[in-house]
Amino acid sequence: MSKNKVILRDFSKNDIESLVLYLNNENVTKFLTSRIPQPYSIDDANWWVNTGSKEGLTKAVDVNGKFIGSIGVTAGEFESKRSAEIGYWLEENSWGKGIASEAVIKMTEYVFSNTNIVRLYAPVFSSNKASMRVLEKCGYELEGVLRKAIFKNGIFLDEHLYAKISS
Repeated sequence: MSKNKVILRDFSKNDIESLVLYLNNENVTKFLTSRIPQPYSIDDANWWVNTGSKEGLTKAVDVNGKFIGSIGVTAGEFESKRSAEIGYWLEENSWGKGIASEAVIKMTEYVFSNTNIVRLYAPVFSSNKASMRVLEKCGYELEGVLRKAIFKNGIFLDEHLYAKISS
């Protein structure tokens, strides 16, 4: 785990400039959903802080008092309402320091202790080996590989589906 103090908190207006900076970095966004507008504007960041981040369970990842990323959980609907997708990203300078793993562990523990969700899952692009390692370190297991399930930036990628079940 990281030597840093990782806190999951609500987004604030102070995060807007950093959101724009981080989400205009192609290295950060290449494995993220295309729902995130590109280029990412101040208006996009304002909407996220004031509206988007209040849907579902979404938190800013804060390390030593500095906003560096996001983690969120979105519950399914109807028959899938006890299952939820977890997703996360960090700004590039924070990679490889154990911060993502610590954030995933904190969010997973929170969800399993405070909601009726019994299954968290994370779809990961086949080329995102670092995220696969994060999930494995956090006790998530590979359930399957969905071949050519992703089409982004003009290429097909397999989707690796990881999940963790509440004990």
